[in-house]
Amino acid sequence: MQITDTHIHLYDESFDADRSELIIAASRAGISRFFLPNIDSSSIDRMLQLESKYPGICFPMMGLHPCSVKQNYREELQTIEDWFNKRSFCAVGEIGIDLYWDKTFIDEQKEAFRIQVKIANEHKIPVVIHSRDSFEEIYTLLKETEKQEPFGIFHCFTGNEDQAQRAIEMGFYLGIGGVLTFKNSGLDRTIKNIPIEHLVLETDGPYLAPAPHRGKRNIPLYIQLVLKKLAELKNMNEQAIAEITTSNADRIFRIR
Repeated sequence: MQITDTHIHLYDESFDADRSELIIAASRAGISRFFLPNIDSSSIDRMLQLESKYPGICFPMMGLHPCSVKQNYREELQTIEDWFNKRSFCAVGEIGIDLYWDKTFIDEQKEAFRIQVKIANEHKIPVVIHSRDSFEEIYTLLKETEKQEPFGIFHCFTGNEDQAQRAIEMGFYLGIGGVLTFKNSGLDRTIKNIPIEHLVLETDGPYLAPAPHRGKRNIPLYIQLVLKKLAELKNMNEQAIAEITTSNADRIFRIR
């Protein structure tokens, strides 16, 4: 069984003490590929070092996270563009809008999103979208600045069924992680009616660990708990879920 984690910050300092052991344990469990979203200029070197150490296992994206959009966002975006002039990446990410923590730079977040969608279109790669408390704002932006094929992923999707359908209609997949296992999240009811062909698995480690580890560090092996919950919801075996979601990831990132 091959499982693909489409979103994990494996370069995060919280993994420094046991990163190699975690990757080995994950590999033994069939978790064979990790897609790494960038945060900002401060995370690039660590992310690329991980790609170099684990080629064919760790795949970096390049982008500016909405929570890192500040007064200097244009300098940060220039760094992103400079890297695309040097080499290729599997996606532009993670990008988006976050209205949960701070709304101070909402206008700058919107402009950074528009610019990064255009970068993705220019390089013909997908986007990985962070949409915390901001699905409607992002949906509006995508109507204004359309993402061309290949489209991408709404990472850590937590919206309702109508929002899920609208994302899918635009060509996007939904990233499903630990929130699916949270009691009273409501995501289980939303996802139950969404075909598995539109879903991918993720951890978002070290964040959003699934139950019963909620609040603790989220490690690669915990994607198995998301897989198990999704298999229960879909009344499918875990092998089938793993195969389909990995195939979905292949189509998104165009990596074989």
